Amino acid sequence: MATYQKALTALADPTRRSIFERLAAGPRPVVELARGLPVSRPAVSQHLRVLKGAGLVVDRQAGARRLYQLNPDGLGALRAYLDRFWDQALAAFKAAAEAEEAEAEQAESEQGEGT
Repeated sequence: MATYQKALTALADPTRRSIFERLAAGPRPVVELARGLPVSRPAVSQHLRVLKGAGLVVDRQAGARRLYQLNPDGLGALRAYLDRFWDQALAAFKAAAEAEEAEAEQAESEQGEGT
């Protein structure tokens, strides 16, 4: 399975998305990530394992606790996948705008000839 597929699958779960969004603010231990979530700390740890397996999160030991943070490499792979759609959408929008502009110029030209 491609990296972006694993990332999309991992982010399909609302709890994992919430954890992922919390990590955008910076590295956090499980205890902080679990605060306010409707799941236990062990469940948060399990969700972090899935996010880590998808390449979206990395962890490091900091004294007696483990800190989790977003993985820029995993985010890069997901962004590259999504950028393809963004580029296609922008190209289609540009083509539509140019076609509309050409039609308006044509109509204006025809209207000017009729006067």
